[in-house]
Amino acid sequence: MNRNRILIVLVILGLVISGCAAKNQAARNEAYDGGYSTSVEVPSMAPVAEESYGEQSKDYASTGDSTGGGQMIIMNASLTIAVDDPAQTMTDIQRLAKDMGGCTVYSNLYKSQSMSGAEVPQASVTVRVPADRLDEAIDKIKAMTGDGKRYTLNESVSGQDVTKEYTDLSSRLRNLEEADAKLTEFYENAETTEDALAIYTQKMQVTEQIEVIKGQMKYFEDSVDTSAISVEIRSKETIAPITGPGWQPGGVANKALKALIEFGKGLVNVLIWVAILVIPIALLFGIPIYIIVRGVKRRNLAKKEAAIAKWAKESAETQAPPIPTDEK
Repeated sequence: MNRNRILIVLVILGLVISGCAAKNQAARNEAYDGGYSTSVEVPSMAPVAEESYGEQSKDYASTGDSTGGGQMIIMNASLTIAVDDPAQTMTDIQRLAKDMGGCTVYSNLYKSQSMSGAEVPQASVTVRVPADRLDEAIDKIKAMTGDGKRYTLNESVSGQDVTKEYTDLSSRLRNLEEADAKLTEFYENAETTEDALAIYTQKMQVTEQIEVIKGQMKYFEDSVDTSAISVEIRSKETIAPITGPGWQPGGVANKALKALIEFGKGLVNVLIWVAILVIPIALLFGIPIYIIVRGVKRRNLAKKEAAIAKWAKESAETQAPPIPTDEK
């Protein structure tokens, strides 16, 4: 087999693969034109994928047991709940997922401020549970609040139909494996090293695409088999209290007590500043100023007393003595 013949065979093989892919795509488009109500021959594709994919591939008609119709639907949910102890609730949710045969994907424990300004813990966690137990897991998580209706702040469940994507991957995988088998045959029959190297390079590219598609199919299968639940866990202190109309003395007293505490904090803060900053500065500059002022006052007082004494002496000296008179 010469080089030109090898190149011609590879070109023909590429055209055959492209034609098969176009044919399969046209058939899939025709099948999906009617939406979900149209009869789609999905189960017929599963044996092909299972044969080529080996033990890793599943007959995805069975994955549709919880959704019906052999469709592959990825179900996910998100919740926002309020609890007394977010850290403990996060641990309980992780334990729940593990007991159900799932796992924890992500967890985070942090702090935020309540309405009174105090720091309170909050948490967020994402777990995966078996898809057929999604509703059960959601109900149990809501029950952890003590009052699911009152303290479930947000709840959403979404589904993504990946049946078409999985079918496309199955067809591409089958075509690539057929091409890989042909390339293996050409490689074994190559007569020159140059021909063998050219076929081997093409075979490696096909093998890489096969592994990528297998990974994508495995991801879809795992995502269909297990559902992700993302839970935002807040402390009940961070949400506005739910109260009935009318006067509530307890709430007023609580606010007054908090105001008193805040006033006490402010007063103590002021005293600390005075003791640490104001008094040392006053002593540093006040004592010298006091000594100087006092010395000046004493000097002025001494001068004033000396002037008065001098004036009194001069007045006494200049005053004429009284004239004596005879008395009979």
